[in-house]
Amino acid sequence: MKNIIIYIVIILMIVLAILLALREDTKKEDKRLETLNYINKNISFFNYDYIDRYVSYHLKNKKLPLKRVITEVNIGLDNDYYQNTKPAPNKQTPKVLVNKYHYLKEDYIPENLTEVYEGYSKPGMYLVDKAAEAYKKMAEDIRKEGMKIRVISSYRSYQYQKKLYERYERQDGKKKADKYSARPGFSEHQTGLVIDIDNEVLSYEDFGKTKEFEWMKKNAHKYGFILRYPEKKEFITGYTYEAWHYRYVGKKIATHIKKHNITFDEYCAMENNKTK
Repeated sequence: MKNIIIYIVIILMIVLAILLALREDTKKEDKRLETLNYINKNISFFNYDYIDRYVSYHLKNKKLPLKRVITEVNIGLDNDYYQNTKPAPNKQTPKVLVNKYHYLKEDYIPENLTEVYEGYSKPGMYLVDKAAEAYKKMAEDIRKEGMKIRVISSYRSYQYQKKLYERYERQDGKKKADKYSARPGFSEHQTGLVIDIDNEVLSYEDFGKTKEFEWMKKNAHKYGFILRYPEKKEFITGYTYEAWHYRYVGKKIATHIKKHNITFDEYCAMENNKTK
């Protein structure tokens, strides 16, 4: 009789363990459904193809909010820079994304390149026509307020960037060069939508100390330009802060980026990956 009681107790314990496990599985499933429901309602740029990457990144960064996890994975930050790279989306448009995860091929040349008006630029500078027109208007308007900006670098071919990067690499080594210079094919300058500027007085590296920079912070978005590599966003962009480097994206996108204090990388991560 004693053995029978022990046997029954063991059976009951096993049954209880199974019921508890089933209950726990139900809780997990409910939690999963709750999370997916939240995502469907609040995070339109969730990419179901990246589920495993989201989970892995979340486990390594448990303090990050879910929305931030999804944004950073969409950018590609769950991989090292220059890993898992893809062709740049939206080529030949102001929305083209070129960064350390998206590249342009060696033969890529922007359409409708036009020379920047020399009154507001060094000689031989070229931009896509829409960007050139917007820059000219911006340069005219800042002069009306007693200040000056000048383009010192704009469109660069793949070959030009290759020579430039290799020079920096010989000078400082690859690790350091990668912080301030793009590898060939990964430079935004190849899009024909980028300007590096100075105020014709100080070095471009000191542009952040000028009144022209303060004007640009307040007004560049009105002309469709954004500060491409802002301060305290180095982890997102992959580059050190560059007060002189501006990217044309169009007025609508530039205004959105300024309003939400985000980078172009974050904007694309949230817009280009929206659920269709």
